[in-house]
Amino acid sequence: MTKPTNTLSPFLLLCLIGFAAFFSSYLRIPVMPLFAATLGAGPAQVGTINGAFMLTAGLLSIPAGLLADRTGRKLPIIAGVLATAVSSLLVTQCHQPVEMAAAYVLFGAGLAAFAPGMLSLVADVMPAHRLGQAYGWYTTAIYIAMTLGPATGGFLAKTVGLRQVFLISGGLLMAVMVLALLVLPSGPPRHKTELHAALAASAQLLRSRSLLACLLATVGSCISFGVFLTFLPMYAAQYGYDPAQVGLVFAAQAITNVFGRVPIGRLADRCDRRRLVTVGLVCLALSLAALGQGAQLGYLLACAVVMGVGMALVFTAIGALIAELVPAVQRGLAMGMYNSCIYLGMMAGSTVMGLALKRIGYPTGFAVAGSVALVSLVLFFLMMRGNDR
Repeated sequence: MTKPTNTLSPFLLLCLIGFAAFFSSYLRIPVMPLFAATLGAGPAQVGTINGAFMLTAGLLSIPAGLLADRTGRKLPIIAGVLATAVSSLLVTQCHQPVEMAAAYVLFGAGLAAFAPGMLSLVADVMPAHRLGQAYGWYTTAIYIAMTLGPATGGFLAKTVGLRQVFLISGGLLMAVMVLALLVLPSGPPRHKTELHAALAASAQLLRSRSLLACLLATVGSCISFGVFLTFLPMYAAQYGYDPAQVGLVFAAQAITNVFGRVPIGRLADRCDRRRLVTVGLVCLALSLAALGQGAQLGYLLACAVVMGVGMALVFTAIGALIAELVPAVQRGLAMGMYNSCIYLGMMAGSTVMGLALKRIGYPTGFAVAGSVALVSLVLFFLMMRGNDR
C-alpha cells in the first residue's frame, strides 16, 4: 500500500480516538465493584463480572482481527466502540449481578473488536522506520487514558452517583463512535479472498517463528504482570500499608511504564528491537523476584519502577516487531493474536497464582511469576535466533 505523504495528521487522529475510547471505557473501572455491590454482588460475583470481560476480550480478539483484514479496519473499530457504549448503557438497567456479567461480555466483545483494528491502523499509516515511535506514542495515549479514566470515574461517582457514571461513559463512547466514523483514515485494501483461503493463510502465519516468539513473550509478560496487579495489594496489606500507599506503588509502575514508551519507541527505531524485548523481560523477572524479598515502601517503589521500565521495553518493541513482521493484509489477525495474549495472559496470572498462593506464600509466588518471564525470554531468544528482523 502506498503510504500517505503526510502521515502525522492521521496518526494524531488515531491517538485521539484511542485516548477517548479508553478514557470513556475506563470511567467505569472503579465504579463497577461498588455498583455491583448495590445489586447484592459479593467478591466472587464481582470477580466473575470482571472475568467475563477479560475472557471475552481474549477469546474474540483473534476473530475480530481476522475480520479487520477482510472487511477493512474501520467497520470492526466502529462496531467495537458501539458495543462498548451499549454495554455501559445496559449496566444502568441491570438489577442483578448476572445481568451485569452479561453486559460485561458485550464490553469485552467491543474492546476485542476495537483494539486489533486500531493497532493495525497505526502501522498502516506510519512508515516502517518510525513504527517504534508510533507505538510508543499510541500506547502512551491509551495508558494515560487508562490512568485518568478511573480517577475521573471515581470523582464522578462521588459527585453524580454510581449509575450515572455508566450513562456518562456510554454517552461519551457514542460521541467517539461518531468521531471515528467521520475521521478514521483508510487502511489497506480489503483482503477479498474466500474464507477458507483466509483461514489457511492464518495457519501459515502461525508458522512464523518470529511471530510466535513475540506472542510467547507477550503471554509471559502478562502472566507476570497479572500477578503483580492482583496480589501486590494483599501482600502490602500484610505489612500494614493502607490503600493510598499501595496506590503509590502502582502509580510508580504506571508512570514509569507510560512515560518511558516514547523514548523507548525512538530507541526501537534505531537498534535491534529484539534486544529491547530481552532487556525488558529481564527487568520484569528481576523486579518480581525481588518484590517478595522486602517490605519497606521505598523498596517496593524501586521494584515497581524497574517493572515499569520492563513493561515499556517489552510492549513498545513487540508491537513494532509484529507490525514489521506481518504483511499488511494479515496485520489485523496478528494484532488480534497479540491482544488475546495480553488478556488471557493477565487472567491466567491472576487465577492460577490465586490458587497456588495459599500453599507457597507471596515471596515464592512472586518468584515463580518472575521465572515465567525468564522462561518466555529463553523461548523468545531461541525462536528469534537466526531470524532476520
